[in-house]
Amino acid sequence: MLRRLSIRNVVLIDKLDLDFHEGLSVLTGETGAGKSILLDSLGLALGARADSGLVRHGNDKASVTATFTLPAGHPVFGLLHQQDIDIEDDDLVVRRVVTADGRSRAYINDQSVSIGVLRDVGNFCVEIQGQFDQHGLLDPTTHRATLDAHGNLSQAALKVRDHWRNWRATQKELASAQARITKAREEEEWLRHAVDELEKLAPQEGEEEQLAEERQFLMHGEKLVAALGDAENDLSRGKGAESAIRSAQRHLERELEKAEGRFEPIIEALDRAAIELEEAMHAISAAQADLNLDSGHQESVEERLFALRAAARKYNVPADGLHSLMKDFRRQIEQLEFGEQELDRLKQAGEKYRQSYIEAAQKLHEARKKAAAKMDGAINAELPPLRMDKARFITDIVALEENEWGADGLDRVQFTVSTNPGSPAGPLNKIASGGELSRFLLALKVVLARVSAVPSLVFDEVDSGVGGATAAAIGERLHLLAQERQILVITHSPQVAARGRTHLNIAKREDSGSMVTRVNELVQDARREEIARMLAGHSITAEARAAADSLLGLPA
Repeated sequence: MLRRLSIRNVVLIDKLDLDFHEGLSVLTGETGAGKSILLDSLGLALGARADSGLVRHGNDKASVTATFTLPAGHPVFGLLHQQDIDIEDDDLVVRRVVTADGRSRAYINDQSVSIGVLRDVGNFCVEIQGQFDQHGLLDPTTHRATLDAHGNLSQAALKVRDHWRNWRATQKELASAQARITKAREEEEWLRHAVDELEKLAPQEGEEEQLAEERQFLMHGEKLVAALGDAENDLSRGKGAESAIRSAQRHLERELEKAEGRFEPIIEALDRAAIELEEAMHAISAAQADLNLDSGHQESVEERLFALRAAARKYNVPADGLHSLMKDFRRQIEQLEFGEQELDRLKQAGEKYRQSYIEAAQKLHEARKKAAAKMDGAINAELPPLRMDKARFITDIVALEENEWGADGLDRVQFTVSTNPGSPAGPLNKIASGGELSRFLLALKVVLARVSAVPSLVFDEVDSGVGGATAAAIGERLHLLAQERQILVITHSPQVAARGRTHLNIAKREDSGSMVTRVNELVQDARREEIARMLAGHSITAEARAAADSLLGLPA
């Protein structure tokens, strides 16, 4: 439950520390005293949108801290564990700080968290219900989830959602495959022609560079042949260079012993020169043999090179990319040839997921009908004590057309009401008047509280627009609901206020030249006087005090 609320510098509140208790707590006070500020402060601590206007004038920041004591195993502990937030002694402390420039920071047990995490945690701890809260039970988009929660159908709904996602994913994959195959079919003739053309060309990676180098060489062939011939002639002139070297070597060898070692380096050098010269002559001969100056060969090299470059221009790729392009075109044709098998596989998978979705959704539909009948019966049982014995609450479950199916199943769920016998049922937020709407919502809350994990419920003027016996009936139902949950009620009804276990009075007064809001817990005579004021106004009479005693069950 909400155990403590500490507020600092929020609008009219400079410093306020409120302790809350189990059961029903009522908050009363004159209009404008600051009851809405109290609710805004609690909402801020629970992740509501921050506004710099909440910061009290003359201060640079405002802060709100809410402390909760939660039962073991409460769902919020799992969420906190996912966020690596430590919990000690089952206490949960949430804090929100808002600066004068509108920026805000959020903390859970003194660990900084995002506003989204704070809001998720807050939703597990407190639910605030105003008379015309369009984001709560009056919003038809919440009705399906509310029914599922009441009927304990969350797991069944999750299974439907999983089958839906599988079906949709397969449909998306099938559409993508169909688009690819359709495109391949449109281009099939061109692809086959391109593959045939490229296979005949048989391009190889690196071939263009090799051919370009060979063409360049062949273009200078005559000069290269002449150079090789001249070199050979110069080396072979007369007896030849090699013969001259060997002759010089023999002359020196004859006088080698007499030279006492001086000729040995020269003879070795001549020997190396003779070997090098021999290798050079062999290289000249090999080059002459390899050099093919046949005009037909040069033409074939150029034709091959030009054919590769023409194909590269045609297919808008580098010449070295022609080989990869050919393989890619082959793959596309193979996809076309085997695409029908892939389409059949995806169609079969899609049909399987569709049937699984329909089966799970139909089971959920039947479970929802049973849960709706049970919930409607429980809610309608709450209406007579609320002076609405002729009204009826009906959960309308409508089967959707296939094009409207979704992750939530085959149903549209809407809460409807009939306020008079014979009148058709209509949407809850359009048929009921203000006072009736408050009582319908209260009846809903009483029933839903039995299955809700939220330990604290806040009602803002749930008794608006009613009085007398009806207000007393509302007080009685709130009293009963408070036996299962902590209930906080902001009320202008003395009949409701009298049923509270704890009574907090909100008042505005001047302090040091500025207006401030104060909250005091009323007991005994002070509480009697407040309820008498609510009955009579500012001039409290003996009759009003007697009526207050009657409401509080005090002896006359």
